[in-house]
Amino acid sequence: STGLRFFTVYGPCGRPDMAYFSFTNKLLKGETIQVFNYGNCKRDFTYIDDIVEGMVRIIQHAPEKKNGEDGLPIPPYKVYNIGNSSPENLLDFVTILQEELISAGVLPEDYDFEAHKELVPMQPGDVPVTYADTTPLEQDFGFRPATPLRNGLRVFAEWYKSYLK
Repeated sequence: STGLRFFTVYGPCGRPDMAYFSFTNKLLKGETIQVFNYGNCKRDFTYIDDIVEGMVRIIQHAPEKKNGEDGLPIPPYKVYNIGNSSPENLLDFVTILQEELISAGVLPEDYDFEAHKELVPMQPGDVPVTYADTTPLEQDFGFRPATPLRNGLRVFAEWYKSYLK
């Protein structure tokens, strides 16, 4: 068996409950978004195409069968993290999202972003930083997700504009 762990996946046709999508919906309606930990959280945002590429590479190779020291077979398994391995500050993420939404024409050029952003304390149970250690993915498959955040959010913003039609 193979386990896959995805880190903060984003992109076109994404889950509406994820921050980038719900922020966009709220900003378009003129509602306020809440940015937790006053924007000081760091997340390993991973573009959907990088997730798919990692999955395609991984599903083509089953974990290797091995025997233990006692000669008995060990159930084969592997766990891979798929993430950018480069946590981004949440406030930077929100700023880039806003810029790309304006650039794509989803939000007007003069959008007053500060009036629609509320910096709030950390949510209970949340952690300040998450990121993926992709060393096994790199070693076994020569792959490391690397789509820059701005590029991925640009594609999302352009998709979102067409989604509104």
